[in-house]
Amino acid sequence: MQTYDKFYINGEWVAPAEENLLDVINPATEQPVGRIALGNATDVDRAVAAARAAFDSYSQTSREQRIELLERIIEVHQKRMEDMAQAISAEMGAPITLARTAQAPSGVQHLATALEALRGFEFEERLGEVTVFREAIGVCGLITPWNWPANQISCKVAPALATGCTMVLKPSEVAPLSGIVWAEIMDEAGVPPGVFNLVNGDGPGVGVPLSSHPDVDMMSFTGSTRAGISVAKCAADTVKRVALELGGKSPNIVLRSANLEQSVGAGVMHVMHNTGQSCNAPTRMLVPAESMEQAAQIAAATVPALAVGDPGDEATFMGPVVSEAQYNKIQGLIQRGIEEGAELVCGGLGKPAGLETGYYVQPTVFARVNNDMTIAREEIFGPVLSILPYETEDEAIAIANDTEYGLSGYVQGELKEAQQVARKLRAGMVHINGAPLDPAAPFGGYKKSGIGREWGVYGFEEFLETKAVPGY
Repeated sequence: MQTYDKFYINGEWVAPAEENLLDVINPATEQPVGRIALGNATDVDRAVAAARAAFDSYSQTSREQRIELLERIIEVHQKRMEDMAQAISAEMGAPITLARTAQAPSGVQHLATALEALRGFEFEERLGEVTVFREAIGVCGLITPWNWPANQISCKVAPALATGCTMVLKPSEVAPLSGIVWAEIMDEAGVPPGVFNLVNGDGPGVGVPLSSHPDVDMMSFTGSTRAGISVAKCAADTVKRVALELGGKSPNIVLRSANLEQSVGAGVMHVMHNTGQSCNAPTRMLVPAESMEQAAQIAAATVPALAVGDPGDEATFMGPVVSEAQYNKIQGLIQRGIEEGAELVCGGLGKPAGLETGYYVQPTVFARVNNDMTIAREEIFGPVLSILPYETEDEAIAIANDTEYGLSGYVQGELKEAQQVARKLRAGMVHINGAPLDPAAPFGGYKKSGIGREWGVYGFEEFLETKAVPGY
C-alpha cells in the first residue's frame, strides 16, 4: 500500500499544511489500497495563489502553444493508460476490462476532442463595428466525482487548458488515485508551473474553501445535486461562474413500435454497466402496459448473464459499488421499493451468492412501478432498474418528464415516431434506438441535473468570458 502524502502545486509535489491521512478503500476487498493526505484551506490558498500567478502568462499563450501542450499530454497519457486503468479499478471497483476499454481511455478521448475543437475555435469575431473577443475566464476550481474519474477530470481540465485558464483540481477523496496519476501525466508533459494544481481533500476541508475563494473565477463541479447546491451557495458571495453536472433519473421509453426483447435487454445491460454508477443511466424503463409481464420476463432472463465478481477478472461485467456508504444507501432504497409494493423481478436485498466480502449489490429489477414510488424518483446510483407501465404515448412522455431531473432520455421504436417523442422530453440529451454519446456533442442537463454543458466546443463556453470592443 502506497501513501500519497503530497499535493501537486506550482509544478512540484509539496507537503500539506497539516498531516491528515485517509485510507483509500478497495471496494472489492474492503481493505486499504492506498493512503492520501487531506488538504485544508491553507493548501487551497497556496494552490490558488500558484494558479493566479501563472494565469497572466498562460492566458496569453498562442493557440499553437496550447495545441502542442495538449498533444504532449495525450502522448504521455497513452503511455500511462494501464496505470490509469489499474488505479480506477482499485479505487472504485470498475471491472478491469471496463477500466481498460472505457474508463481510462475516456481521458484521452476528451483531450483529443478538445484539441480538435481548439484547432478551429474562433476566439474573436467581427460584429458590425465591434470586435468580440472570447478570453480565458481565469482561475478555475474543478471538483470531480468517483464514478468516472478519468472522464470527469479530462472533460474539465482539457477545455480549461485549451482556453488559457489555470486551475486547481480536487478529485473525489473516495477515488483519488487516478487524480494522482493524472497529475503525474501533467508534470511529465511539461505543463507550466501553476497552470495545473491538485489538492486532495473532502468537501468541508477543500471543496468549501475552493468554491468560496475570492481568487477563483469559476467553479466546475460534477457530483450529487445536494453537493452541487452547496458549491453554488459557497460561490455566490464572490459572484463567480458555476457549472454543475449533477444527478439524473433518466427515462427509457420503449414504444409499441420497438422490438421489445431487444430494447428491454439492452436497457437492462445499460443500467447495470459500471454497476449502475452513471448519472445518465436509463433507470426508469417505460413499457406499454400490456407488455409489462413480457418485459419483466425479458429483464429477468437478461440478468443472469451479467457476471458479478472480482474486478480483476477480465470476464467480470459488474464489480462492487464504490463504498460501504453507497452499498447501505442502495440496500435501503431496494427495501423501500419492496415496502411500497413494487414487484421484485430479480435481485433484491443482500449480496450475490459467494460474494460475502466486498460491496457487491445484486443486479435488481422491479416491475409494475409507479412514478410516485421512491425508487422511481430518487437517484439510486446502483444496479437497480424500475419498469413502469404506460397506456398512451402522451402518458409515457408525461411520466418521463415528471421528475426533478433532466439529464438524459432514451427512446426505442420506429425512427420518425421516436424522433417526435425525443423532441418532447425535457432532458439535455436524448438517445434514439441506442445511439451512443459523441464526445463532441454537449453533455449536461435540464432542471436539477445541472447548469451548463461539457464536452467539445460546448465545454469551452464555460471557461470563457466575452468582451465587446467597439471601434477595434
